[in-house]
Amino acid sequence: MILTGPEITSRVHAGDIRIEPFDADRAQPNSYDFHLDDSIGTYISHVLDCARDNPFEQQPIPAAGLELQPGRIYLAATRERIGSDLFVPIIRARSSIARLGLFVHVTADLIDLGSFGQLTLQLHAVQPVRVYPDMLIGQVTFWETTGKRQLYDGKYQGSRGPQPSRSHLDFEAR
Repeated sequence: MILTGPEITSRVHAGDIRIEPFDADRAQPNSYDFHLDDSIGTYISHVLDCARDNPFEQQPIPAAGLELQPGRIYLAATRERIGSDLFVPIIRARSSIARLGLFVHVTADLIDLGSFGQLTLQLHAVQPVRVYPDMLIGQVTFWETTGKRQLYDGKYQGSRGPQPSRSHLDFEAR
C-alpha cells in the first residue's frame, strides 16, 4: 500500500521516514518531490566494464544550467537524504520532467529498507535538455512491507553525491 502525502509528512515527523531537509510543501497527494543536487558525474570511458572500477568524473552544475546529451548516462544525486526502516522508497521523475524526455531514474528505482543517504539518479536524455542545480526533478513514494524486515547494509549506504557503479566489488567478492 502506498502512503499519501499527508501520511508521509506524519511519518517524517514521527521518525519513521527520514527526509533531510524536509519541507512539508513538497508533499504531493501520494509522493514527495525531491531536488537535483549541485553536481553531476559521467564515466570517462566509452565502454563500461561491470568487472572493473570504471573511471568517473564529477563537475558542478552551473547556475546557468548544464545541457545533457543523448547517448550518455549522467549520474547525479538528490539534494535530500532519504530513507526508511519501515517503508520502501521508490523514485521516479516528476511528470513535467518526464515530458521533456528526461529519464530521471533509468532503472533500479527501488530503494532498500534501511538505506539512507543522497540517492544517485541515473539521468538519460532523449534529446538535449538543460538541467539546473536545486531544480525539482523527481518524486519518491513510500510503500508498506509485509513479512520480516531485513535492513540494507550494502556498498552504497550513507551515500553523498552521485555514486558510480561498484559492481566490480561483486566480482572481487567471488
